[in-house]
Formats: sequence, structure tokens, C-alpha cells
Amino acid sequence: MPRYAYVNGRYLPHEEATVHVEDRGFQFADGVYEVVTIIDGHLADEQGHLARLDRSLRELAIAWPVKPPVLRLIMRELIRRNRLRNGTIYLQVTRGAAPRDFAFPKAPAGTLVLTTRRVSRFGAPKQLDEGVGVITIPDIRWARRDIKSVALLPQVLGKQRAVEAGAFEAWQVDPDGTVTEGCSSNAWIITGDGMLVTRAPSNRILSGITRQSLIRLAAENGIAFEERSFTVDEAKRAREAFVSSASTFVMPVTRIDGTPVGDGRPGPVGRKLRQAYIQYAQQGPSVR
Repeated sequence: MPRYAYVNGRYLPHEEATVHVEDRGFQFADGVYEVVTIIDGHLADEQGHLARLDRSLRELAIAWPVKPPVLRLIMRELIRRNRLRNGTIYLQVTRGAAPRDFAFPKAPAGTLVLTTRRVSRFGAPKQLDEGVGVITIPDIRWARRDIKSVALLPQVLGKQRAVEAGAFEAWQVDPDGTVTEGCSSNAWIITGDGMLVTRAPSNRILSGITRQSLIRLAAENGIAFEERSFTVDEAKRAREAFVSSASTFVMPVTRIDGTPVGDGRPGPVGRKLRQAYIQYAQQGPSVR
């Protein structure tokens, strides 16, 4: 079956989808992106992702390439053409193509790219049954991590270190010893007294859309919750830990730098939140 992408008004075969060589996203990482999950034909947290896209664009003074209602139609048409019921849709907006200069072009025409990826299942059974490992690394990113920028080289390096260590993710750590977040996920722990903890939103982290929904779902399920920083040592002493993202939902973490978390098995709080999120996502807007 052909796979299609969308580039600046055109639905193209995936292998033919290209952007200009002087696109500022390619030359300066001058752009932002979002990833929205499709589960059983429903878009998970679509409104939250588009609201964060709007914020990222405003923070970088990049104009919307199309109006949000039009973008929603483009998303659904691309999903339809790719016959997707479970997977992800990737949206990227850059300041567009212009002669290479650090200053903004005077009349930029932004670039809009959408691609999809089919997913058979969200999380391998072994990962969900046994949990995954994370390593900890220094956080070397820029000071505006709250913008979902395409400038991801520090995260690429961190993910590669995780792969080489046989881990699922790398947790980035500030100089004070506190965990900021994973390279592509938010970090969570459940303390010994049952408190769910994740770092408060600021320019130090990207406030995940899945993260925001999990906070609401925790409240609805009577799970005690606190937004604050936690150290690597506290995480290693925790009862449970997990990571969250649009593509993994809730993934249990059972090892941190090789140290077992709790009894070394996925815990009940993480399992409960994962199931609650899946049920919530399955009620999202239809792709039709």
C-alpha cells in the first residue's frame, strides 16, 4: 500500500516528499513539531497538541502556515490516505525557505510537513510486563525546553547513550542532581508513601500533553499527586517509576542506572494510569 506525506499543500508519495535545501528547519533547526497518537481510529489529546503547537509558534514568532481548522482537515485526510487506525501523525512547521541568514527573512512563507507511522501495538508486551531501564545523564540542552523545537541534538546523543547501555530511555539531570525529564518523555516516581511526583512545568522541561492528561486522570482516580523536583537518589528509592509520552502513554521503569526500582517489577499505580489513559484516548476525536 502506498504511503503518503503532506508538504506545503500537496499529498505526495512518501519517497517523493521533500523540502527546499535552504529551509530554515534544515539549516538552523528553526522550527517546531508535535506528535499526535491515533488509537483505534481516535486522535489522543488532539486539542492539547495543537494548543501547544500554537504556543511554540508564538514563542518563536513563526506564523501558522494554515489555520488550525484547516490543519485538522489535513491531518484527517493524510490519515485516511494512509488507512491508519493505530499509529502516530507527525507535524512540523518551520519558518520556511530563505537565503541563509541568521536574521528572520522579511516575508517568510512557512513550511508545513506531515507524516504518519503505523504502530501495531503501543509498547511491547515484555516491556509492559517487566518494565524498562533508564540511565541518567547531564542535561546539556538550551534554556527554553518548554518550546517543542526541532533542535533535538542533545536528546539524540542521550538516546544513543541509552541504546548503547541497553536502556529504554535516558533521564536528563540538572547540576543540582534533580531529574528534568527523559530525552523524549516526562519522568515520574511514586514515593514510598504513595505520592505520585513529577517535575513542575517551567522552561526547564517540556510540559507533555500526555503528562497533563495523566495529572487529571490521577485526580479522578484518587491518586495523591505533587508537582516538584526529585533527585536521582530519591528516584532509586521510589516505590515505582515510569515515563510518559504521546507514543508510550505510561511505560514502567524498573531500573535506574542498573538499580532496581521498588521490587523491580511494574507497580499498580503506573498500570492503573496507563489503563485510564488508554480508555480516555479511545474517546478522543474520530479521524473520520
